[in-house]
Amino acid sequence: MFFCPKCGNVLFPKKGERRIKLSCSCGYESRDKEAIIKESIKIKKGVEVAKKKVPLPKTKAKCEKCGNKEAFYWLAQTRSSDEAETRFFECTKCGYRWRDYK
Repeated sequence: MFFCPKCGNVLFPKKGERRIKLSCSCGYESRDKEAIIKESIKIKKGVEVAKKKVPLPKTKAKCEKCGNKEAFYWLAQTRSSDEAETRFFECTKCGYRWRDYK
């Protein structure tokens, strides 16, 4: 990054007659023989989302969707603190999720 010696602003590339010059909004233009600026950008098509799976404990619970008898489970406080937490389940076979409010 280059800065203007007059006002201190950032110098930006500007095409001149024969070469690219660095210029400022105050009117200053660089007098260097060459102002070479290279920038490379890698463009990736699509968006890659990393799914970070946290290892969860397993328990015996019947899946309503596929009938599997084993599921992962975790607890979360979804209501006020004086009430019991909600148990969430995820089937180990098909990935179906459900909750239990006991």
